[in-house]
Formats: sequence, structure tokens, C-alpha cells
Amino acid sequence: MFPASFIRSLAAASLLILGCLCLRHLPADSNMPASETPADADAFTFVRIKYDSTGGFGESWYRYEGRDWERWETDYPRAEQNLIIRLTELTSMRVNPEPIVLRLTDKELLDHPFIFMSDVGWQRLSADERSALERYLESGGFLWVDDFWGQAEWSNFARNVGTLRPGWTWRAIPDDHPILTIVYPLKACPQVPARIFYAQSGLSWDPPQVHRYPSGGDVGVRTVHFMGLFDANDNLLAVATHNTDIADGWEREGESEEFFDRFSIKSYAVTINILFYALTH
Repeated sequence: MFPASFIRSLAAASLLILGCLCLRHLPADSNMPASETPADADAFTFVRIKYDSTGGFGESWYRYEGRDWERWETDYPRAEQNLIIRLTELTSMRVNPEPIVLRLTDKELLDHPFIFMSDVGWQRLSADERSALERYLESGGFLWVDDFWGQAEWSNFARNVGTLRPGWTWRAIPDDHPILTIVYPLKACPQVPARIFYAQSGLSWDPPQVHRYPSGGDVGVRTVHFMGLFDANDNLLAVATHNTDIADGWEREGESEEFFDRFSIKSYAVTINILFYALTH
């Protein structure tokens, strides 16, 4: 399914020290490409999944920074652009300079070993999309779902992705799982709030009232759930980072030195761990 040369080059990749992140902060509002390197069929391409959501304003879409956003595009494309720069700085991975957006039903999906979804609290997948996702995961692809908070958003996620196949189950990823230490030694998945909310409250979790009701209040959002989709043979097919916004650590790293030091460095550490595990297992 995926080019063997890609997997070999990834497995041979050596990492630099995460501390070099302190050398410079990226301009979060920059739209410059991560590099001028042309697209490479054997290089890693970051794929974000486009999906439909239910509801109206404040549900399927919202207004922020002078424009309308659909849920699927939260943090896009600045988060990916910053991440791509960091991957080229911190690893020897061959990385295509621009992210792409695909639907689960696009035939091109099977050309990519890793896909990413964000802000899925109002997501609605069709039967064809669910079947395509099941086929993708069965074929060796890996899914990461980030930035959804509270009880109602988890319940909605479970309706869409929680029952893809009998024998595939979502459960907590144990603290001793190698995904947490494959590159950088982490004790747990970090909690990262949206920077705008952190600036207002100083808390590491989003305010529950900005997420789908019922969120469960502070109790429902203040604990990270690092969840994995495991098959009947205990293979990890997907991860969900619930009650945390890892991608905001990429997107907003240049807006605040405090936010960068407290959240972005750990965001990149767990991201590189997830990517390297996904692409080598």
C-alpha cells in the first residue's frame, strides 16, 4: 500500500534535540511554505481530513479572526505549516512542503499512511465515509483525531468512529505504551488549551461552555484522555487526543513565549512520537 522506500527512509531517520526549538519562534500568521522543496512521492505528506458537521453557527461552523471556519479546518493551514517546518528542523524525515486536504472517500487516501482530523464534536460521517475509513485502517493507515472536548463531543465521536468493526475497540493507551517514548520520553499526553482561552484564564483546559453541551463542566474537560483504537490482535490503528488541542501548540507557537515554553514544546514532542510510531508500526 505505502512505498517501501518511504518506510525505510523513515525508519532510518535520526532526530535532533527538541531543545533547539528554543532557537526561534515561527511567525504564526505567516503563510510561507515550509520549504521550497518540490513534492516528493516518497516523502511524508501531512493529510487533513475534510468532513461534514451538523448544526449551524457555533456548531458546524464559527467565526474567528475575521472569517468563517468549518470545524474540519480548525487550526488549518498554519498548524500544519509550522509542524512541517519543525519536522524538517528536528528530524531527517523527508517531508513534503505543503499539507493537503482529502475526504475519506477520495481514492488518493490510500497513497498516504497517516491522516489527521480536528474538532470533531459535531462531525457527521456518511456510511460511505465510515466504510472508507475502515478500509483505510485495515490496509495499514493510521488516524489521529485531535481537539475535541467534554462528554458530548466524545459521544459524537464514538457514534462516528467508535464502532467501525467488531473486535476494534477504543480504550485508554497505557502510560507504558511505546508510543509515548518512541522518540521523546513522555509520561503522558500533554494538555494544551487553545491559546486564546489560556490568555483569558491561565488554565490548561478550554472553558467547558465553548464546547458541545453537555460537556460535563470543568470535570468533563480538565483531564486528558489519550485513547487508542486497537484491533483484535492489540495493534494500535488510531489515536484520539481528547480534552487537549495539540495542534494549537503548533499553530500558535509564535504568539507567546510563555505559551511556546509551556505548551508548544510538549506538543511537538508528542506529535513526533505519534508520527514515528504510526509510520513505523
